[in-house]
Amino acid sequence: MLDLASQFGPIDIYLFDQLLRGRIAPGMIVLDAGCGAGRNLAYLLRAGYEVFGADADAAAIGAMRRLAATLAPQLAAGNFRAEPVEAMSFPAGIADAVLSNAVLHFARDDAHFQAMLQGTWRVLRPGGLFFCRLASSIGMADRMKRLEGRRCLLPDGSTRYLVDQAFLLDATQRLGGELLDPLKTTIVQDQRCMTTWVVRKGAA
Repeated sequence: MLDLASQFGPIDIYLFDQLLRGRIAPGMIVLDAGCGAGRNLAYLLRAGYEVFGADADAAAIGAMRRLAATLAPQLAAGNFRAEPVEAMSFPAGIADAVLSNAVLHFARDDAHFQAMLQGTWRVLRPGGLFFCRLASSIGMADRMKRLEGRRCLLPDGSTRYLVDQAFLLDATQRLGGELLDPLKTTIVQDQRCMTTWVVRKGAA
């Protein structure tokens, strides 16, 4: 019997959908901006992808390196770096696909969000795939308590920087990107909303 959990790990189901549709294919270079301990990377490591990752949490990067050493020992430890996504030291355009899963909504304010987004976008090659999941107010705007700017208190008790549809569509245009899928939002039992934002980077 195929052990899916062993093969794919605790991968985000919406990222799994991109794999199923062939948008993240063998031979591609993938960079996870805000990779944590690598929960979305187990399959990619096992499948021989060239994988890079960054996270501001040094302990998480330590765990990420241990995971990579076990599943993909051919990868250099330096592929995984303890640094914030707005200040990644990877070369511009290094990756065919860049993942940003539950990262951007930790922005402190507008300037920090834009720095995080631009830092993430910088490492994506022209024509590459940007996969992003982030908290939003889509479908539950009336349940969010505005604190300052786009920072809001959610019904689940967390504080997040929340985007909406107009914001993401404008950001896509400003980046010079193209939406590959319509914006898709999951409402989690009236507690929070998570939106999937998938963009193709325009040619240089």
